[in-house]
Amino acid sequence: MIVVLGAGYAGLMVANALGRKADVRLVNERDTFVERVRLHQLAAGQELVRRPLAKLLRGVGLEVGRVVALDPAARTVGLADGREVGYDTLVYALGSSGDLSTPGAAEHAYDVGVPADAARLRDRLAGGGTVAVVGGGLTGIETAAELARPDLKVVLLTDRLGAGLSEKGRAHVAAVFARLGVEVREGVAVERVRADGVELASGDHVTADAVAWTAGFRVPDLARDAGIEVDAAGRMVVDETLRSVSHPDVYGVGDAAAARMPGGQELRMACATGLPSAQHAARAILARRAGREPGALRFRYFNQCISLGRTDALIQFVDRDDTPRERILTGRLAVAYKEAIVRGVVVAERHPWIPTMI
Repeated sequence: MIVVLGAGYAGLMVANALGRKADVRLVNERDTFVERVRLHQLAAGQELVRRPLAKLLRGVGLEVGRVVALDPAARTVGLADGREVGYDTLVYALGSSGDLSTPGAAEHAYDVGVPADAARLRDRLAGGGTVAVVGGGLTGIETAAELARPDLKVVLLTDRLGAGLSEKGRAHVAAVFARLGVEVREGVAVERVRADGVELASGDHVTADAVAWTAGFRVPDLARDAGIEVDAAGRMVVDETLRSVSHPDVYGVGDAAAARMPGGQELRMACATGLPSAQHAARAILARRAGREPGALRFRYFNQCISLGRTDALIQFVDRDDTPRERILTGRLAVAYKEAIVRGVVVAERHPWIPTMI
């Protein structure tokens, strides 16, 4: 029995890739697939398509429950309701959530990467007001642009806006924010989140009716607690085939695994990483079950896709190591480009051997 933990982009992909060739069970805390790359749209009040896992899975059994413990010695997974699921091979794909370790963030901020929080933020902002978006990475940029509307003041707080973008890319984001009326405060650090806004390290207070948190990610402690080797961030350390370096019957994919490119560069947490690595993990598992030694992960980046509301977007083309090029695509063509990729991901989840490039 192969058990896959987590039905995010990577988990669903690897489960379906294995489902037609092995006995596979997918364990997930909800019975629906969450399009995490669209949650900023949910926060802005847009309706998202409900995607039941039962309609996406191909030859895979589904176990709905929250994973609370792993026992690698007994090869069992413990669920919150007391059930246990046994495995021969385990795929750890529990993903990540927002890093809410900043004082007050867990109590007062909304994690845009969590469906329930995105929906709560939508409801909180229904009457307008001021929202502080903390974090100037891709998620923060998308959230600020999506929330911008006449009755809502959006203030984005960050050390540097779009740090991973080219100068052309950053300039386009800044121009769009100026047009949308998004206030950007760079060179700042949030020290505490309060019910009425945030305190900055400088001592300044930014008043806000709600705080949208997009600054950093953290992974579950389950692998660490189980004695599986993890890095300083708690991500499972895996080899070039995505297999745990400490437990050969466990594989890690997606945000919760510290996978590396052939040159040693660690892959960033992203859908662009999760899908190809999930495909490779499935190949590695099937190869070993057939008595063959799998090859090493071969990986390269192509682009970063950033929505800037419904009428603009930024496609930042990058070198194979994710270094941004001074080549971008913007406007409605970029909107169509990103939308095609996001929709294509759902198709690829049901047909997991389609090559992915996102």
